[in-house]
Amino acid sequence: MAWLTERQEALRRQERQVLDDLRQVLADIGAEKEDQEALRQSLAQLDDFFLLVVVGEFNAGKSALINALLGQPVLEEGVTPTTTQVQVLRYGDEPKAQPLAEGILERWLPVPALRDMSIVDTPGTNAIICEHELLTARFIPRADLVLFVTSADRPFSESERAFMEQIRAWGKNLILVVNKIDLLDRPEDVERVVTFVREQARHHLGLEPPIFPVSAKLALRAKLGEPALAEASRFQALEDYIHRTLDQEERLRLKFLNPLGVGRRLTQKYITRLAQEKASLEEDVELLQRIEDMLRVYQEDMRRNFEARMAEMDNLLLEMESRAQQYFDETIRIARIFDLANKKRIEREFQERVIQDMPQELERRVEGLIDWLVNAELRQWEALLEQVAQQQAKYQGKMIGSATQAPFYARREQLMSDLKRRAQEVLATYDKRREAERLAQGTQAAVAAAAGIGAGAVGLGALVVALASTVAMDITGILAAGVMFTLGLLIIPARRRQASADLHRKVLHLRQTLSDTLRRQFEHEIQRSVERFQEAIAPYTRFVRAEYQRVQDGLERLERIQQELDRLHTLLTTDMP
Repeated sequence: MAWLTERQEALRRQERQVLDDLRQVLADIGAEKEDQEALRQSLAQLDDFFLLVVVGEFNAGKSALINALLGQPVLEEGVTPTTTQVQVLRYGDEPKAQPLAEGILERWLPVPALRDMSIVDTPGTNAIICEHELLTARFIPRADLVLFVTSADRPFSESERAFMEQIRAWGKNLILVVNKIDLLDRPEDVERVVTFVREQARHHLGLEPPIFPVSAKLALRAKLGEPALAEASRFQALEDYIHRTLDQEERLRLKFLNPLGVGRRLTQKYITRLAQEKASLEEDVELLQRIEDMLRVYQEDMRRNFEARMAEMDNLLLEMESRAQQYFDETIRIARIFDLANKKRIEREFQERVIQDMPQELERRVEGLIDWLVNAELRQWEALLEQVAQQQAKYQGKMIGSATQAPFYARREQLMSDLKRRAQEVLATYDKRREAERLAQGTQAAVAAAAGIGAGAVGLGALVVALASTVAMDITGILAAGVMFTLGLLIIPARRRQASADLHRKVLHLRQTLSDTLRRQFEHEIQRSVERFQEAIAPYTRFVRAEYQRVQDGLERLERIQQELDRLHTLLTTDMP
């Protein structure tokens, strides 16, 4: 457009830049191909002639209207759907035609009216062949001006109203033409129809577009040699509006507004859609936060309960040590000097009075700890599965937004189903008995290694006996046969003190060994549980984070574009450069 002023050319560059940005955003967020194509074609129109698109139901007289505008019968007319494809009419020195795309024919005609604009004839929107209507709808975004033709004998039908809503949604400038007024008997009938159409447009669409009652048939006859029919056709007012009211500056303004209208519509459409997707994803973000909080509380509760159970086992060993001290005080005395030399008797008494059933009780407590740990992990898996199932049930069979948003929700629902299935699979492979045996064997081996004892096939109780009973062995045989009684008087108290100290040291070592080993084993299992939870939901977590980031980024970019489009629209509608 070499004839543009410097300011107009700058405006066109700004508009092209922001719409190119929008095109990139639409591609990034996976917008519908039809919308991306509509924007592309609308952008291409910036460099083309002014495009007047004529639409309406079949038999409303669209082809007759175009013939009247051009002043010659270039298009076929009839009472059945005669226009079966979109025809783009352009100026050319010689008549010629060629297919532009499937269902679209481009024709060049030596008609002066086409020098400053191109006209598009479309199939009827209520044609029997639904592809015709699709072709018409596809051409609406490309229009700089839409001329909607309705028939005076059936004005503003329900299907026409629905189609005009589409035109309005694209932000198109609209002219309403009430054709075939020659079918009405009186002028007041014409005015009544015009009033009806105006009120319907205002009520249903919130629009008050220019309305022209005409007879295209009489207008063409007037141009072809019957000038007396011109006044009755009332066609001159429409032509004046198109050719004079829409002067070069006004056409340029509409030319610039056309892609802006398409851009604004698409921007708002996908802002709304992404906002719906964001709201839906926020439910998933909340679920992930609940799972994270649940795992944190799970670890806190497990650690608190573990310490309580460890205190119980610690008390068992402390009680054994207390019994041992009492036993040493009663046994390692001068009065029992000959009994102390009887190793088997001392071992039996130590077992009966000090050891008692502590090894079995200790093993029972450790087994209880292991069962508790395994069952707690199982319950946590079940709780996690319940959380996922609850979230999935919230939108099962529910579709937010339009049907074209289905891919996002189908993808999200599939991931939720996969997450639930994966959690169930992990749960199904969770063998409580096997887990308990693994933990018990690992704990026993760790305690034995820490205590410097070969565990072999013995249990925890046997390890405790091995550690504690060595004290009893040490105090036997402290007096050999023939030792002087006075020497015994010196040795016995020292041996009693030594036995007490040795037992205290060994019990303390056993307590620390058992506590450290179980705590390490416990922390390892807790961390292992959490990692298994996190691994099971990792695909879901990554999906939610990636989708949320995609949606958030898309919204921010679209909102910036919307602000710029609104600014340009205000500039064009209030102060055209």
